[in-house]
Amino acid sequence: MKKFLSIFLLIVCSCNNISEDKRPNVIIIMTDDQGYGDLGINGNPNIKTPRIDNFARESIKFNNFFVSPVCAPTRSSLMTGRYSLRTGVRDTYNGGAIMSDSEITIAEMLKNANYSTGIFGKWHLGDNYPSRPTDQGFDESLIHLAGGIGQVGDFTNYFKGDKSYFNPILWHNNKQKEYEGYCSDIFTENAIKFIEKNKSKPFFCYLSFNAPHTPLQVPEKYYKMYKDLDPESGFSENSFLNKMNEKDKDDARRIYGMITNIDENVGKVIDKLDELNIKEETLIIFMSDNGPQQIRYNGRMKGRKGTVYSGGTRVPFYLKYPNKFSQPKEINQLSAHIDILPTISEICNVDLPQDRKIDGKSLMPLIENKNTNQRHLFSYWTRRYPEKYINISIQNDNYKLVGNTDYDSNIENFELYNLIKDPYENNNIVNQNIETAKTLKNKMDNTLKELMNSKNLKTEPRIILGSNFENPSFLNRNDASGDRGVWAQDNIYSFWKVKFKKGTYNLKFKFKNPIESNGTMFTEINGLVFRKKIIKNDSTIEMNGLKIDQGNTDLISFARVNSKKKYPFWIEVYKTNE
Repeated sequence: MKKFLSIFLLIVCSCNNISEDKRPNVIIIMTDDQGYGDLGINGNPNIKTPRIDNFARESIKFNNFFVSPVCAPTRSSLMTGRYSLRTGVRDTYNGGAIMSDSEITIAEMLKNANYSTGIFGKWHLGDNYPSRPTDQGFDESLIHLAGGIGQVGDFTNYFKGDKSYFNPILWHNNKQKEYEGYCSDIFTENAIKFIEKNKSKPFFCYLSFNAPHTPLQVPEKYYKMYKDLDPESGFSENSFLNKMNEKDKDDARRIYGMITNIDENVGKVIDKLDELNIKEETLIIFMSDNGPQQIRYNGRMKGRKGTVYSGGTRVPFYLKYPNKFSQPKEINQLSAHIDILPTISEICNVDLPQDRKIDGKSLMPLIENKNTNQRHLFSYWTRRYPEKYINISIQNDNYKLVGNTDYDSNIENFELYNLIKDPYENNNIVNQNIETAKTLKNKMDNTLKELMNSKNLKTEPRIILGSNFENPSFLNRNDASGDRGVWAQDNIYSFWKVKFKKGTYNLKFKFKNPIESNGTMFTEINGLVFRKKIIKNDSTIEMNGLKIDQGNTDLISFARVNSKKKYPFWIEVYKTNE
């Protein structure tokens, strides 16, 4: 109810503030695990990215733009303008990549101002009602499941192995559909169709590539462009923090091919805007979700994906809107993923949600050369929940404090960097600047305490089963909670946080491998345990006719064979009646 009230207020405010000028179209293009150094314009002589490089030269280029160290937290902050912990997102799996349905997204904000909204690619904020893109403001949705095509949560493509990026089974408006071609091409083609269909009215298009994330599957045409390349060639002696072995080099060749494919697809989108004569009235943003996973050139920055050092969190960010910003420029002040929603709000003249804290700041004052107040950016990354003080940081324009130490460590065991004099974070100056470090640590502690008390973290989002919006529901391994690090293993404790609607249900359990016929299937719901003998070797086991009351529960299901437990890979849950 609170979300609906918030959206109603947004509608009222938006209608009262419509500009006489036509609101711009909005396109956000995000890549997955593309590092700062994976573009020619950022000093890499070996990668072919002419279209993105040219786009960057014509854009407002933010040189100190930061995101979260990993993907789902970045995406929740992008969508909401809030730190990920506020949204309920605390991990990339382990049940921690489900965003609360109470959040108001860019899509909802713009849809309430009569925008058509579409997502094409990676969502990674929940694959079931009420957290899917279509539940969070998108009119059209073409996505893969979980965090990547072929990952354990993407059960429709997992068993395709090293061919999952080709001819994938995707989910179009929540229905499975087979597609032909390479994933990045498919997402771009459908984004362009969406743009063509909505060219005469404002639209929001979120083109969210899953490349160049692993698995490093690339069309042969693009791999051949780099197959003879030495990725270390053409750089100065101190450009690499780590020496590349032969696997690193071949990974880089594949990644460069994936990015060149993306570059061509970005060019297709820009060309389509030209063809439709709507380029001038379209706001386009290009960015990545975090730093690179593998060892390769990364602009000499320290760290990679998963770390709070700049190599894991500083990414390319380019913004272009010809009707409003006629000249390119560069901005060096601190900016971040949480700033995108408030920036779009201001540019599109659509009011922000008023009933929650928006952590981000509009980038318009920076673009317009206005004085801005000092700000801080908090970052962390550990599995499941934040850890004091592991892989955690707080920074402003001048300094960055990093914690990689014990929870009760003295301030001398932290790291402090002067970002103006030492942008590559090479020289820890904490011992010479204890008071500065203490001030930043106090800010870090207060921010962490506030975020850990977030409503959506204390009461984590649940998958709703048996609703009119999704039946059957498919519970995938990415959204399963349980022991730390549960992934493809079938012997590690796991369960799903769900809310059942009252009714009679059929449950179908899918296992990675057949379960022996001398086993027993168990499922626990609302404290009641159902059990059934397994009568034949099979990877699919069914339990039908379960009468379940409404309520929140942790759905625990496993097969037991000879005292060993096997947990399902996914579960189909179907409500048969009211």
